[in-house]
Amino acid sequence: MVVVRLLDRFVVTSGGVAMHVPASAHRLVALLALRGSPVERSYVSQCLWMDKTEARAYANLRSVIWRLRRSSPQLVSLSASHLSLRRDVEVDIDALRGLARALVDETSAVELSAVDAESLSGELLPGWCDDFVELERERLRQMRLHALESLSHRLLRAGRHALALDAALAAVAADPLRETAHRAVIAVHLAEGNLGEALRQFSSLADLLARELGIAPSRRTAELLDVRSDWATGPAPRQAARLLTI
Repeated sequence: MVVVRLLDRFVVTSGGVAMHVPASAHRLVALLALRGSPVERSYVSQCLWMDKTEARAYANLRSVIWRLRRSSPQLVSLSASHLSLRRDVEVDIDALRGLARALVDETSAVELSAVDAESLSGELLPGWCDDFVELERERLRQMRLHALESLSHRLLRAGRHALALDAALAAVAADPLRETAHRAVIAVHLAEGNLGEALRQFSSLADLLARELGIAPSRRTAELLDVRSDWATGPAPRQAARLLTI
């Protein structure tokens, strides 16, 4: 089986053994792997050689295709107008996307025992600066953040607090300014009865938002600390209220 790996590094394997793919063809293979469906040749040439004339870009594409078919004929399918990876080629990012979509879809059943924060890890082609890669990298980042939060919520409902906290903290680590990720952490602490930990997470968020963006946590986040316990008139919620300015 041929597998194209885009997470953490670019590599193509066949039967678990690395295949030789010409360096000049890496960007073409990555583009086709990310698209997942046939792409017009004209789009590919313009996307990969934006700084070239149309004629030069087409010539470059023809050259790359020739080298790729010579070294790795099992990778790419060709037609007169379109290019794609062969149907039997697997792409690692497809599994990550599928898992993320399943997690954020509340109607989808997910076997939680087979999923953890590590299952959603991996950076798309680190160090690559192509526009088509950067766009997909941000798209994947956002999808991963939503999936980690959804995983935390699902695990929390299942009473698996340690794993729920791990997923929520992974979301915070991936984007420290993401308030919904901090809310997921706070929710786990409150479910466990760790009110001090919940307030400390809120205070950390408040300090970070004030320092980096000049804003305060939303009322929705503060209300997590107001409705979960019998200490609503105690010193801890009064401290939270002082931190809240919205």
